[in-house]
Amino acid sequence: MLVKKKRDLRPRLYPLILSAGIILLDQAAKLAVVLTVPVGRVITVIGDFFRIIHVQNPAIGFSIGRGLDASVRRPLFALLPLVVVALVSLYYFFTRDEITRFQRWCFGALIGGGLGNYVDRIFRPAGVVDFLDFRFYGILGMERWPTFNVADMTLVISGILLFISFLLPTPKKQPDKGSPGGAA
Repeated sequence: MLVKKKRDLRPRLYPLILSAGIILLDQAAKLAVVLTVPVGRVITVIGDFFRIIHVQNPAIGFSIGRGLDASVRRPLFALLPLVVVALVSLYYFFTRDEITRFQRWCFGALIGGGLGNYVDRIFRPAGVVDFLDFRFYGILGMERWPTFNVADMTLVISGILLFISFLLPTPKKQPDKGSPGGAA
């Protein structure tokens, strides 16, 4: 008779604390910008290298879709991120593949970043609040990197780290001492 081993979901729930923290930090930073920096105002922080500028992005990353009519853009960009977060969450919770602790925390960061911007899409009709602005010195033909926020930064960094982690070999688990196949 086969006994189905019940999976412990607790290790997969802990990174959701990171998700909640990212959402809170992102929304707090955006609220601070909305309350203190008028739209379009530039505040120099480190010369021309780093500035704070209040921008409202009605599109998705890198202003993709900005030219779409608002009647198409708003519902599409409200639905699309929700679908992506749902798919990532479904994979995260229900995959049979072994996910490392590091990958779990990357998934938690991805979910937090995705939901941080999703809150803006639902509650800020003018668009997602972006405010971090860096000079890019002509790299990739851009003098300035597109203005972004904490959620965007989290999405990019955790996405890159997660991608790299899937490329690297995963260390084999050592058998427990005292279990069959382990040293006694």
